[in-house]
Amino acid sequence: MKKFWGYIKALFRTKSEQIKDPEVEIEQAVHEAKRRDQDLRNQAAKVLAHRTELESKIDRAADDAGEARELAKQALMKAQEASNAGDAAGTDKWNRAAQGLAMKMQAAENNLSSFKNQFESAQKQADAAKTAVQQNAMRLQELAAKRMELVGSLQQAKMQETVNEAIQAISSTSEIDRVSLDSVEDKIERRKAVAMANAELQEATPDGAEMELKEAVSLAQADAKLAELKSEMGM
Repeated sequence: MKKFWGYIKALFRTKSEQIKDPEVEIEQAVHEAKRRDQDLRNQAAKVLAHRTELESKIDRAADDAGEARELAKQALMKAQEASNAGDAAGTDKWNRAAQGLAMKMQAAENNLSSFKNQFESAQKQADAAKTAVQQNAMRLQELAAKRMELVGSLQQAKMQETVNEAIQAISSTSEIDRVSLDSVEDKIERRKAVAMANAELQEATPDGAEMELKEAVSLAQADAKLAELKSEMGM
């Protein structure tokens, strides 16, 4: 039973393929290719956007690290000035400020290093995404050219089918006419044969012989009359 249903499904798919309109199939293929191309472009745009975001984060991390470095230097200078002035409390305050700024600078530099590593990977991914979009665009152009070729071939096939149908119709009409004329010719030949047979039978009967004799007498009389006219005319 399972094999039977498998056979039915396969047969149904085959029949479905046979009744599909080729032009519709071509348009569906092109539409699907365009949809996939748009999906690829959307994904590639996300990859490139991620790279751009990393660039912005790198710039901010670099700014944060640079700012923290400068502030830490100033804090150390303040601490040195306080130490030179014998201000123990000021020295401690500025040293702690410098220490906090150093920690901030270290965090910014760590972020900067991490973002740079991510950016290298993102740059490779962006390049690969652009290449994929370019290659797919070329394939889409090839598909568009193939579509034009297939549509042209399909139109030619349809025109040839129309011509074939017209020729077949003409041939069928000619055949019908020939058959009809043959039938008429047969009828005429049969009537001629019947008429000739009747004439032949008529000649073989006494009536027929009498008619033949009368015709001979009539011809003789006609010839005599013509001779008389010629004599009168001196011919």
